[in-house]
Amino acid sequence: MGSTAAELRAEGSFSVDIRALTYADLPRVIAIERRAFPTPWSLAMFVLELSKSSGICLAAVNDRRLVGYLICSRYDTVWHVMNIAVDIERRRMGIASALLAELYERVDDEQARFTLEVRRSNEVAIHLYEREGFRAAGIRRRYYQDNGEDALVMWRTPATLQGTLEDVPNPGPV
Repeated sequence: MGSTAAELRAEGSFSVDIRALTYADLPRVIAIERRAFPTPWSLAMFVLELSKSSGICLAAVNDRRLVGYLICSRYDTVWHVMNIAVDIERRRMGIASALLAELYERVDDEQARFTLEVRRSNEVAIHLYEREGFRAAGIRRRYYQDNGEDALVMWRTPATLQGTLEDVPNPGPV
């Protein structure tokens, strides 16, 4: 199914394969999305992202059941991680890391720049992204509609992988 880098072997017999997300996956994606986020994406938003030829949409599958997904769009020279979620029962098993690893492999460019927004209160996700080489480089005030929470803007670039924000556009206070 997935490539070698896209296979995850966790404790016991749990394993996950990473493959391209399809329209047929969307009912399960919507179910995970509604449990994962206070303001979930609509079906139309997922359909729109899947229809873009420049994006990368991935599914993490265990025993033929979708357990996580990643949506990434390309804007000019920057990859924007739009959405990443893992089923609540499968969190903290390395699935999000496996999805990100497959994303990097598919982009296949050591100079690639990735960005994302994350709730400032989502410490688990922030730590995951920091382990992946993302660094906070700004804030989007009142970004989340459900409660007006700010978002941290994070970047993963050749410079952030070296510990600086040198090649991040317009870094601001965090």
